[in-house]
Amino acid sequence: MDTAALKASWGKVAAAGDDVPLYFYSHLFLSHPEVRSMFPIQMTGQRDKLVTALGAVITNVDEIDKVIPLLEQLGRDHRRFSVVTEHYAAVGASLLATLKKFLGPAWTPDLADTWAQAYGLVAKVMVAAAEQHEDVAPASWEADVVKVERRSVEVAVVEVAPREPFAYRAGQSVAVEIPQRPRLWRYFSPANAPDASGRMQFHIQPIAGGLVSSAVVRRLSEGDTIRMGAPVGEQLTLPENEPLPDLLMVAGGTGLAPLRAVVEQINRGWQTTGSGPRVHLFHGSRMPWNLYDHEYLTGLARKPWFDYTPVVSEDPTYHGAKGLVGTVAAKTGDWSGRTAMVCGSPDMVRYTVQELTVAGVPAGSIRREQFDFQGAASPTEELHDAMETR
Repeated sequence: MDTAALKASWGKVAAAGDDVPLYFYSHLFLSHPEVRSMFPIQMTGQRDKLVTALGAVITNVDEIDKVIPLLEQLGRDHRRFSVVTEHYAAVGASLLATLKKFLGPAWTPDLADTWAQAYGLVAKVMVAAAEQHEDVAPASWEADVVKVERRSVEVAVVEVAPREPFAYRAGQSVAVEIPQRPRLWRYFSPANAPDASGRMQFHIQPIAGGLVSSAVVRRLSEGDTIRMGAPVGEQLTLPENEPLPDLLMVAGGTGLAPLRAVVEQINRGWQTTGSGPRVHLFHGSRMPWNLYDHEYLTGLARKPWFDYTPVVSEDPTYHGAKGLVGTVAAKTGDWSGRTAMVCGSPDMVRYTVQELTVAGVPAGSIRREQFDFQGAASPTEELHDAMETR
C-alpha cells in the first residue's frame, strides 16, 4: 500500500473543506436511500466527524497498529446503528466517488487501487470486531430513567436503571441516545462504580450548541427510556490485579463524574480491607454553586485516605482556593510517586497536563482522555465521538 500517496491525496481533498462531506453524504443517500434513516436529521456535525475520522486514520496509516484498536471499537459500536456488512460496501463506493470528484485528473488507476486497499482494510477490521462482539453482547442496552435531579444551575444528575445487566468499570464512558434526540449519540461517564443495584448516574452539563446535553438537562424526565452502547476507555480506570498507586485527581466541571466513580470504588476497597491508595481530588468550577457534589466529597474527606480541594475560578469573594484548577493542583503539593488522573474539557485537560508536567509530574504518570492516536491503546470519549461516521 502506497501510504505516501494516501496522505498526499487526502491532503488535497481535505483542502476542499465542507464540500467534501456534503458531496459524500449526498452521494451515499442518493445511491442508497435506505441508509438515510440511520443518520441524524441534522447533519452539520456529522459532516465534521467524517473529515476528522478520515484524517485521523490517514495520518496514522504508516503505523496501522495504532489505529486498529480504535477501528475495532468503532466496528463494535456501529452495531447500535443496525449497521451490517452490506453497508460498508455502500460507504466505500461513496468514499471512492468523492475522492475521484475532488482529485480530478490526479485520480489515477493506481491511486484508486491504493484507496480501495486502505478502505478494504478498515472495513475488514471493523466487520470482524462487530461479528466477534455479536456473540457476547447486544448491540445496545435500554435503561429507564428513574430520577433527574437539577443539582445546580448548570448540572443535572440523571439516574438510570438498565433493563439488562450492564457491565462497566469505574472511569469508563458510555454512548447514550435519548428519546428527545434520536440517532444523536453522545458519550457520558457513569459517576458511580458498579454495584448490586445495577443503577447508573450521569452528571451532565449543557454545552453551548450541544443538542444532546441541553436536551438531557431540560427535557429528559423520569419514565423516559434511553439507549446505551458498550462502555469504552481505559485511561481513567484502576489497574486490575496489581497494587493501586496513590492518586492525584484533577476534575473540571462534570469531568468529575468518572473520577468520582473511581473514588467510590476505592472507598469500597478501604471499607472491605482497611487499606488502599491515598487520593487527593481537586474539583474546579467557575462559580461556587457549580461545585455540585461538594457535600458528598466533603463528607468523604473525613476519612484519612481522602483529601478534597474545591477550586473556584471566577468568584473573587470565594473563601477557598481560587484560580484555574490545574494551576492550584500543580502548586499545592509534592505529587512524587502519585499517578495523576485528569478529566474535563479538552482545553482544561491540556492546560492541567502542562501545569502538572512543569511542576515535575512525569508525563508517564499522567492519565487523561486521549484526543489523538499518540500512545492511545484504546478509544476515548472525544476521539471516539469524532471518529464516528454515523
